[in-house]
Amino acid sequence: MRRVCGAHHMSLTCVWGGLVHEMVKGANVSLAALSEDVGSVMVRLSWSSPTGEGDADVSVLLLTADGKVRSDGDFYFYNNPVAADGSVQLLGKAPTADGNEDRITFDLTAIPADAERIVVAASRYEGARFSDLHDLCLTLADGAGESLLRFSVENPGEVGALLFGELYRRGGDWKFRAIGQGYESGLAGLATDFGVDIDDDAEREAVEKPEGHAVPAPETWSESLPAIPAQATSERLLAPVPCTPLVPSVPPDQPEAKTVPPRPRTAKKKVTLPKVAKKSLAENDAWRVARLFPASALKSDRERETRATSVLLSVMTQVPEFGRRLTAGFGAPSGRMETFTEVTLPNGDSPRRPDGVIRVERAGKLWTALVETKTNGNSLKQDQVQAYADIAARRGYEAVITLSNDVELDGSPLVEVKADGRRKHKVALWHLSWAEVAHQAQMLIRHEGVGNAAHAWLLQELLHYLQHENSGCHGFQNMGPAWVPVRNGIDDETLCQGDSRAVDVVESWERLVRQVCLRLGGELGQKVLPVQRAKRGSDPRTRRAALADQLCADGRLEAELRIDGTPGILALCADLRTGKLRTSIEIPAPEQGYPLTWAKRLVRQLADAPADLHVEALLVGQAPGPRGTLERLRPEPADLLPKDGTPITGFRLSLFRGMGNTRGNAESGFIRSVDESVDRFHAHVVAHLDRRTSPSRTRETAATG
Repeated sequence: MRRVCGAHHMSLTCVWGGLVHEMVKGANVSLAALSEDVGSVMVRLSWSSPTGEGDADVSVLLLTADGKVRSDGDFYFYNNPVAADGSVQLLGKAPTADGNEDRITFDLTAIPADAERIVVAASRYEGARFSDLHDLCLTLADGAGESLLRFSVENPGEVGALLFGELYRRGGDWKFRAIGQGYESGLAGLATDFGVDIDDDAEREAVEKPEGHAVPAPETWSESLPAIPAQATSERLLAPVPCTPLVPSVPPDQPEAKTVPPRPRTAKKKVTLPKVAKKSLAENDAWRVARLFPASALKSDRERETRATSVLLSVMTQVPEFGRRLTAGFGAPSGRMETFTEVTLPNGDSPRRPDGVIRVERAGKLWTALVETKTNGNSLKQDQVQAYADIAARRGYEAVITLSNDVELDGSPLVEVKADGRRKHKVALWHLSWAEVAHQAQMLIRHEGVGNAAHAWLLQELLHYLQHENSGCHGFQNMGPAWVPVRNGIDDETLCQGDSRAVDVVESWERLVRQVCLRLGGELGQKVLPVQRAKRGSDPRTRRAALADQLCADGRLEAELRIDGTPGILALCADLRTGKLRTSIEIPAPEQGYPLTWAKRLVRQLADAPADLHVEALLVGQAPGPRGTLERLRPEPADLLPKDGTPITGFRLSLFRGMGNTRGNAESGFIRSVDESVDRFHAHVVAHLDRRTSPSRTRETAATG
């Protein structure tokens, strides 16, 4: 039996099954012929680009027999990512070993009866075309996470939108058809052709207002929610049923006005500025706010694991948006959820007690997952997880979910679990890091929103608990036992290529970078993803071995982060020879104007940046350009211009700081120094750059392709 493994927090799975069905354009296949577990399926769209900056957005349309949507609500995209009945959910982007992928879950048992077809598409923006992307691919997995089919799109052409494929009903079963058809008119044109009434004019007017124009925050539940810091909300957040009417009610003697639902807008909706927390009523700062989930009394690892499991599972059941967001990534259906802790299950002469159980009921059928939790940096135990996988297989459960501070990587599972080939039932093994849990909570309460104030308060209490120093749920915090020997080997030049300890350090670095992306993305409300420039499909172990050899040769760990809405890629370099961390960004030169004007404008944008910021001009031919600190360039921006008139292609901005000595996240730790470097650079440099010059701009204007 073949073991199929995918990677990265909620997209991590290890299942056992057969070969993947390869599709060609125009071909179709019955899902029931590929698997017995297709009530819930996950579709992944992936692509790569030579620069690592190319990207696209997925969308889904539910169509009736006449090929049109029933209403605008059947159009799911970044401004409308989730169906109310849970039948469609766009899970967003996740990094993989060789790029990024967009994931969509479908509960096919919940698709309305009059929806005959489900079209899966993707679109680019700002005039970008799919011909610039490589390795365009759709894969479909069953409810156990096993990949069933794969469709590679060849030569998509100069198009702004692309239909990858569709799911459609035939004789009571669902089938998949590979389409691979392009649309020159982009997302708005694609949606319009299927009957969606797009309204981009109003959004475009708002977007074209001058910078600094305040967008009024909508009146929501957050107005009455005290003492929740950084409580940003999205326009799509608005509470579905406010506790009090926002407008005067209609007198009984007057006819009620007909409510016209708003038309969808393909321009990305704005996020309002964080609201200022109300002044505390405490007499002094020593007073502690009462917490629903106190963590200060926790003393042992067992107490931490028990408390963390109970806190998380209880909030998942009480906040449907949060529970559904986590379980949808594991292939669970949308339905009534109940969670349990410390459940005893028979296992021969020694019963097992998993830390938790999640059960979801829909249409009389149960989906069940066992939960194994670790906190405080403790590692998962192979024998425990293996026992739970065996129990799940015997009892017909669908999944085993592990939670710990570790981040699992493609090709490097945290635990190795063997399947009993004699059993027909398949069990999916998923891993979720505590950093991912905190990220999802942050995204909901600070940027996207939940249904009411009580849900927001519960998520805020959960987030406070996870971030408490005594909870043990702080995420990846230790570079591992190989960190110090590798640093010493680099210092005294005794580290040789092929040393397995260097591979361990490269894996720890990759885990750290992914966690930095989760944390920063949760704070900003933007997608933050590591850029992978390796050829898609390359073996992850081979790639990490090459990076380890590079580390032995030059003593540097490097990474790149793509942050939605920034004018370039944020680069991070840890030089273990010099003990310096460098954060930098390269921004392109404007297409119009004069070099001196560019230099002056850049210096003005960086008025509040640190004086020790290094600024370098990038020249044609990769020749070194003029450079200097911001302190020196402020009175003389012309010093950035080459004396011989060589054309400038852009500018590189860099900050340096010393990196921690220890492997962990103590005050002097390496991990803490990386976090602080990225935060300082983004807050004091990147956030002040003019995003209108970005070649990879987000959808700030209508995405008409």
